[in-house]
Amino acid sequence: MGRRRGIMSERFKEEIAKDLGFYEVVQKEGWGGIRARDAGNMVKRAIELAEQQIAGRDPQ
Repeated sequence: MGRRRGIMSERFKEEIAKDLGFYEVVQKEGWGGIRARDAGNMVKRAIELAEQQIAGRDPQ
């Protein structure tokens, strides 16, 4: 089986990484350089934003 394509766009992932404060690591080492905790927090934040959008609220 091949790798699944990501659901989140690169731009969206970068914005979340900036928001959570580890974008510098992504720039230096790529996505493989982030900690598992940061990846989990990134997913959690993306879910929060999606839920806010579904609820019709502004995510900002």
